[in-house]
Amino acid sequence: MQSIGERLEEARKRKGISIREAAEATKIRGDYLHKFEGNQFDLKLPEIYIRGFLKTYAVFLKAPAEKILADYKALGLDEHKGVRGLNREVYGRMDLTVGSKMDKDSGDGTTTAQTEPVATNADAGPRNPSTFTAPRPAGRAPFDRDLIIKVGFALGLAIVILLLVLVLGRSDKPAATTTTAAASTDITWAKPQQGESVLTLVALNSVKVTVTAINGDQILYQGTIPRGDHRDVPRRGRLRIVADPYQNLEFEIAGKRYPPAGAASEIFAP
Repeated sequence: MQSIGERLEEARKRKGISIREAAEATKIRGDYLHKFEGNQFDLKLPEIYIRGFLKTYAVFLKAPAEKILADYKALGLDEHKGVRGLNREVYGRMDLTVGSKMDKDSGDGTTTAQTEPVATNADAGPRNPSTFTAPRPAGRAPFDRDLIIKVGFALGLAIVILLLVLVLGRSDKPAATTTTAAASTDITWAKPQQGESVLTLVALNSVKVTVTAINGDQILYQGTIPRGDHRDVPRRGRLRIVADPYQNLEFEIAGKRYPPAGAASEIFAP
């Protein structure tokens, strides 16, 4: 009577494939298949996986899967094994699926739902490098692509807003400067000619001043004098001086300073 391994090996050779090819087709490690054909079933795996691998391999080879499982059970190996946990880092991810497609091709002509585990991870060991998937190192989390996109979008939006604030802030400053410049150039000033008598306006603080020659109704000076600055205007007849605020202004004649009598003062200058 043939053993389980002999029947599996004979079926594989009859199919004309190598163990490597069988491992790639069934997604079962090649060394496991090699041990099955050598009647070695101590794979240090939970019993449910050993029986699942055996049935999957038998169905693939079109060997009598139920007969092989019955012979394996008759060996009594599963009675001496406890339930072992599955180390996913060693064996990879293995799914318990329904292999109904392979059951339809079983050698005994029956169609049964596959209830045993079928390895779907491409873990064929060193003999099957094309289907081996290395386990992810412990402690390294997978990258969340959607999260990275969202964070990148938020950072980009924040940068755009910051740039807009900077640009708008800079655009406001030149406008204010232009207004100040325009105000500073809005001055009427008839500067004294050589040999002409002079009236000096002295600003104790910033003050707006208008000096008018009453006889000719001529504006000799009109504008703002900054603090500590002074303006020389010609003394052409009687002058009318209007200052706002008038406390911030003094005028000087022949080296002597005089405070204005009020917001509007008149000076007679022969």
